[in-house]
Amino acid sequence: MKVYQSNEIKNISLLGSSGSGKTTLVEAMLYECGVIKRRGTVEGKNTVSDYFPVEMEYGYSVFPTVIHAEWLGKKLNIIDCPGSDDFVGGAITSLGVTDQALILVNTQYGVEVGTQNHFRYTEQTKKPVIFLANQLDTDKSNFEQTVEQLRESFGNKVVLVQYPVNCGVGFNAVVDVLLMKLYRWKPEGGAPEILDIPAEELDKAKELHNALVEAAAENDETLMDKYFEQGSLTEDEMRSGIRQGLIGRDIFPVFCCCSGKDMGVRRLMEFLGNVVPFVDDMPKPVTKNLEEVAPNKDAETSIFVFKTSVEPHIGEVVYFKVMSGTLKKGDDLTNISRNGGKERISQLFCVAGQNRIEVEQLVAGDIGATVKLKDTRTGNTLNAKGCEYDFPGIQYPEPKYRRAIKPVTDGEEEKLNEILTRMHEEDPTWVIEQSKELRQTIVSGQGEFHLRTLKWRIENNDKLQIQYLEPRIPYRETITRASRSDYRHKKQSGGAGQFGEVHLIVEPYVEGEPVKEIYKFNGQEYRIQSRDVQEVELDWGGKLVMVNSIVGGAIDARFMPAIMKGLMDRMEQGPLTGSYARDVRVIVYDGKMHPVDSNEISFRLAGRNAFAQAFKEANPKILEPVYDVEVLVPSERMGDVMSDLQGRRAIIMGMESVKGFEKLMAKVPLKELSNYSTALSSLSGGRASFSMKFASYELCPGDVQDKLLKEYEATQNED
Repeated sequence: MKVYQSNEIKNISLLGSSGSGKTTLVEAMLYECGVIKRRGTVEGKNTVSDYFPVEMEYGYSVFPTVIHAEWLGKKLNIIDCPGSDDFVGGAITSLGVTDQALILVNTQYGVEVGTQNHFRYTEQTKKPVIFLANQLDTDKSNFEQTVEQLRESFGNKVVLVQYPVNCGVGFNAVVDVLLMKLYRWKPEGGAPEILDIPAEELDKAKELHNALVEAAAENDETLMDKYFEQGSLTEDEMRSGIRQGLIGRDIFPVFCCCSGKDMGVRRLMEFLGNVVPFVDDMPKPVTKNLEEVAPNKDAETSIFVFKTSVEPHIGEVVYFKVMSGTLKKGDDLTNISRNGGKERISQLFCVAGQNRIEVEQLVAGDIGATVKLKDTRTGNTLNAKGCEYDFPGIQYPEPKYRRAIKPVTDGEEEKLNEILTRMHEEDPTWVIEQSKELRQTIVSGQGEFHLRTLKWRIENNDKLQIQYLEPRIPYRETITRASRSDYRHKKQSGGAGQFGEVHLIVEPYVEGEPVKEIYKFNGQEYRIQSRDVQEVELDWGGKLVMVNSIVGGAIDARFMPAIMKGLMDRMEQGPLTGSYARDVRVIVYDGKMHPVDSNEISFRLAGRNAFAQAFKEANPKILEPVYDVEVLVPSERMGDVMSDLQGRRAIIMGMESVKGFEKLMAKVPLKELSNYSTALSSLSGGRASFSMKFASYELCPGDVQDKLLKEYEATQNED
């Protein structure tokens, strides 16, 4: 393979909802440029993209697959991304290292929620977009409606480059309004006949051609002037105008194809090769220090790792983009993201799924892979000597589905943890938490199918049987009024004994609210003199404040840290349900000690037990985590989705129409979101999506709190 320069390389993300035909399109593309001799099928489980065992098992793309194609003297690096919202991390990863998005739209279904989501990610990353209307050969295909939905969703920047002459089962021809030609295919697809546009289509074609010329000219003043003077542009001028429009996201061209029959694929690839921006046309990537890095082959070498995976018969494969310089086989690089560890690039590959071609070097802007690196992970930057670039990692959405995970066989926890760590490195949207609070290992992902895939891989690839459990909810405990308590810890069993007595007041802590001078309980007044105040910012949120109001040396100052430790013991394991407690002020105002038997453990236990007693008398409440939830749903399913949310104790915060869909905003307790991704998919026929983000802790309703207290009491009795 020749060494392609930055101005010969195009990096493209292939996006689209599940079932839009991405994997099939990749097969046709690779076939057209000679990478493969025969097109595989998803049904036949012999495609270049979906080659992992789990992908063959489910018939879905799970991982983003890197492929390359040499076409018209250019190198196209294409990343085929999973369509399911559960695997959105693949699309986000891909858009982080590519320069162009090609979004497939299944003309049977038009614009889907997945289409909306993928387009939103392109907005966030400011990447150009081309729409590809696919599956035009089905009886339910409706091209006109699809275009209407595209314009309704994404505006008048959606411009037709092609339209089908005979949409439906007999589809075999399109009019190309850029070239003003009719493309017609034989039943086997492949190379088309290129014909003059028939008379009955000419008026429509001219109208769409003029619209395309106007859209192209809008992005270049010189072209606009020429268009007004002459009323037309040359093919090269239109290409230049469209390229500028793509870069500025001022034009979203629409192409047509039937990827399953290889119709329209060759023409699409011609457009990708001739018109789509090159690497050096696009805005320069920026380091963490906000330094722009040009794709200069002669600069110091720097690569960014965007994907790692353990692949059949190979082991760990590291995928990267060359951000600067020229990477050569045998180069020694420093991993700036992992304490300056050294890595040698012993092999370099251009990849097409599981097919790999070894190369000697790759220049800035190119995408490749290597193997057998010692300690490199997704999101790492590796630099040659003298280079200090450090590129920011890719930001992923919050998880939406969580489960506790454990091995079926006791004693295999360590093995499971090692596997989970590796899985997270392969797919950062699998989030692993060893929760000290919940005393569970929590694995979170983007949906039920996402976690089901994880389970399949662990059980089938790593031969470790696991089980998912309902995760505990990280409740919080607090108090709503002041109360008082005292506790004496006394133990005598020969020799030195234990003695400590603590009198204290607890009250809700409110930022900025001072300690009172007088507290009254059961008609008795307690005067407080604040001698010392300790504030502890709790790791789980909120504060513990301890006020030392001891007078007359009732408790020696050296025992106050021990009392604080006792308070923290109960803050870490709240008196009501064992959950973390927060936002409590404790005033230690009196106590007693023994000249011989008093020690730290005595006062730690006395403080702990006095606090627990007072806490239970202070009208304690349980707080539950509440999340901001946004649901994007087709209008006709809105009523069902809203009813379901209300049944989950949701508070609806607002509604708005968003480009053909309805967006619901609500606050929902975490406990009620346990199976929401599955339920929403069922309610909407897979056409809705949602996001969730932690909002706050709120008081549990009385009936919920009573139930939690009974459940906790039952577990304590069992113990």
